[in-house]
Amino acid sequence: MRSSRPKPLHRLCGRPMILHVLDALAELPVQKVVVVVGHRADWVTKTLVDHAPHSLLIEFVEQSAQLGTGDALAVGLTALPDGLVDADGDVVVLPGDTPLVRPPTLAALVRHHRNTGAAATLLTALLPDPTGYDRVLRDKEGAVVRVVEDAEVDDVHAQVEEIATAIHCIRHAVLAPALRRLRPVGRTGEHSLTGIYAVLHDAGYGVESYVVADPMEAAGVNDRAQLAVAEAELRDRINERWMRRGVTMWDPERTYVDAGTRLAPDVVLLPGVVLQGECVVAAGAELGPDCHLVDTVVGPGAKVTKSTGARAEVGAEARVGPFAVLGPGAQVPDGAHVAPFTRLGADTPLAD
Repeated sequence: MRSSRPKPLHRLCGRPMILHVLDALAELPVQKVVVVVGHRADWVTKTLVDHAPHSLLIEFVEQSAQLGTGDALAVGLTALPDGLVDADGDVVVLPGDTPLVRPPTLAALVRHHRNTGAAATLLTALLPDPTGYDRVLRDKEGAVVRVVEDAEVDDVHAQVEEIATAIHCIRHAVLAPALRRLRPVGRTGEHSLTGIYAVLHDAGYGVESYVVADPMEAAGVNDRAQLAVAEAELRDRINERWMRRGVTMWDPERTYVDAGTRLAPDVVLLPGVVLQGECVVAAGAELGPDCHLVDTVVGPGAKVTKSTGARAEVGAEARVGPFAVLGPGAQVPDGAHVAPFTRLGADTPLAD
């Protein structure tokens, strides 16, 4: 990412992308979540302690040396309860940089894994152009045999359209022995988790794949360009969800609503509206065009036109703007009118 900020903490729709992954897990009946941290571990840990879903029981373990995804999972296993082995429990492995995965997809992956009795199940996707991705190899009967790393793809593998994601469901009882049999790959000597499928297959275990319907769900974020693509996808989802709940958006492509914002039915958002942070907009309010609000509360029936606000409150049926600025602490009473080019803040009166 060419940034001092750890990659999982880069924001999508106002929320660090690893929190989008944890939000998806929070909707499923998981027993425990283990987060493996490395670079800037203190920053990542504090962010999750402060903002992760309260329903999740999270424990942190540190991968002191960056020795690959297989090593990261081996480190993470130390924090899982031993009872999972006796209970024949399953471990779902998720990277912190796949913020678009949906809860129903994770549930379907686990369900397929258990219904087939597989030792390991890989989430895969079908791409017409799989260039740059690891490929899934199957035998003549269609069973998964192994995953070929992108760097090892030759002319034979290049025609395979099924690509491996970084999302797995693996039986806990087979994990530790299989991880010990992973061999270092590449010049860095890292242990890649994708090698576990060949290890388990060669040991006689059944391994499966589950093909995700929408490949975007498994898209990883490795640079700023991919971050922008993921942001656009997530914003489309957010806008569609609010419109189906009764919010009017004149132009969804020019409407930006963060994940933490809450909108009531009959809210109207005109083009150029940007709602950042934890804005709350009550029923019947109309915002825009060209409004930028951050952590601001807008009351029922209020109208804010071509104005900005940060940590402010607008009362019911109030009128703001155009070209008004509501600074931190500004409070517009019910029914009040804020004239054009007015600036309000904690110590600024409503009227000149």
